[in-house]
Amino acid sequence: MPEQTFIVPEDSTPDRADKILAAHYPEVSRAAIQRFIENGKVRRENGDSLESKKKLNPGEVLLVDLSPEPIPGLRPVDLPIGILYEDESLVVVDKPSGMVVHPGDGTGEDTLVHALLHHCDEKLSTVGAPERPGIVHRLDKDTTGVIVVAKTDPVHHALVKQFAERETGKEYLALVSGVPREKSGSVTLPIGRHPTIRVKMAVVENGKAAHTDWERVNGGFGDLASLLKCRIHTGRTHQIRVHLSSLGHPVVGDETYGFKPARSKIPSPPRVLLHAQKLSFTHPASGVRMTVEALVPADFSDYLTLLK
Repeated sequence: MPEQTFIVPEDSTPDRADKILAAHYPEVSRAAIQRFIENGKVRRENGDSLESKKKLNPGEVLLVDLSPEPIPGLRPVDLPIGILYEDESLVVVDKPSGMVVHPGDGTGEDTLVHALLHHCDEKLSTVGAPERPGIVHRLDKDTTGVIVVAKTDPVHHALVKQFAERETGKEYLALVSGVPREKSGSVTLPIGRHPTIRVKMAVVENGKAAHTDWERVNGGFGDLASLLKCRIHTGRTHQIRVHLSSLGHPVVGDETYGFKPARSKIPSPPRVLLHAQKLSFTHPASGVRMTVEALVPADFSDYLTLLK
């Protein structure tokens, strides 16, 4: 959006500059407009600076440049990623195993954010920048599958709201050790930080509410393992891994939450065998309900074949 002249509408009442501009440019968040004002990209007609809280009167003239701000600090990196869906508002990615979603302690320039900055020509939501531009939700490093990323701030806020209000549908495939006695069930145990190992999560009495539904979807592995379909109604860190471990059936490969390779009678797995297969959400721009699916990756399907 190049610099343009903005005239406060004659029918408006005197109000804060950021509030008037946010009403006129609904595609730009009020917080972003405040940053634009602070950075001198919204000025008075004579070039003088402006404050967000300054009241504007009808007929006043501003020079406004709301071009997307570059995301500082991270370098776009050309990394292979699978795109499941993309438009001007958002992109849905099939995250590979071994890829961290966003930078953190000990990570390099091989995260999903680095790859998307390159793929999207740095046009990602500024929410969470510089380390987490566009990131609405996360998957663990070893977990594969569907993840949606926002390109604009309003879409970002709308998607976060859907996740927070449990309006999204999230379906996973998990290969677990052993065979649950029931064909299906629900786990509603609360999850919080492990009381002594702070990098882990655990079922704790004062944890946050968590709800996982599961069902067996395939056999053919004897009593060694079971393939489960899991639907999560909340999004707690490591939720499926913690809940399935609480049943006595940890995810195959998940040594953090109870899988014991030395005691297991199955071949050594390539990783934690958890896959985010489907994600359903309402597109914030079009209002259309979408379901995006990621095929089971080769290392997962090859291991299932090996077990059979």
